Amino acid sequence: MKGKIHSFETFGTVDGPGIRFVVFMQGCPMRCKYCHNPDTWPFSGGTEYSPEEVAVRVLKYRNYFAEGGGITVSGGEPMAQSLFVGELFSILKSKGIHTALDTSGVMFEADDVHVFDGLLSVTDLVLLDIKHIDDAEHKKLTGRSNKNILAFARYLAEISKPVWIRHVLVPGITDDDACLKRLKSFIDSLGNVQKVEVLPYHTMGRVKYQKLGIDYPLEGVQPPSAERVKNAKEILSVR
Repeated sequence: MKGKIHSFETFGTVDGPGIRFVVFMQGCPMRCKYCHNPDTWPFSGGTEYSPEEVAVRVLKYRNYFAEGGGITVSGGEPMAQSLFVGELFSILKSKGIHTALDTSGVMFEADDVHVFDGLLSVTDLVLLDIKHIDDAEHKKLTGRSNKNILAFARYLAEISKPVWIRHVLVPGITDDDACLKRLKSFIDSLGNVQKVEVLPYHTMGRVKYQKLGIDYPLEGVQPPSAERVKNAKEILSVR
């Protein structure tokens, strides 16, 4: 089995608990306007690795995982290569490594939950990106509906899988008190959310769009103020 991988990060500190070895998978079906990794979009890109090859890389850093760290597989969209990620997690869990899946959940299909059960059985923590709680606005922001994503969140609650919710705060798009309160109500209905992370929108990925010859979708949009970030954190906090 081979997986297409975009890149690795050996000392990640913002993608789950502790120090993480982060694997960025290649390929994503969504086109989020604030995405800072448009080079991960094409499924035709990346470098092929076997789960065993990646596991060898990860295990070299296991001494740094002592304080609750582990591996996080991100994207791109890792659930687009769920069999590969599941095999990788299976190998690492057998070695006592904590596993985290950073996903949008867009690949989830309620009628085919068994497709992902193998992966979820070896996943310790899901970092679930909920881009926008409103379906119409979600389509404008990402090009896709949020129905599968919210269904995935409910399924994770059903199987009692620990979840951290991640939400990017974008002025004029997701920075809206009414929508933040709707998102909070949805999160409160789940019962398995341990933490909510508000991620302030930034423009650091803009240079990648220029290099790829792609128009930057949020040209002119500035990062949110500290006050608005604090406001969002207060609304969405898990108590």
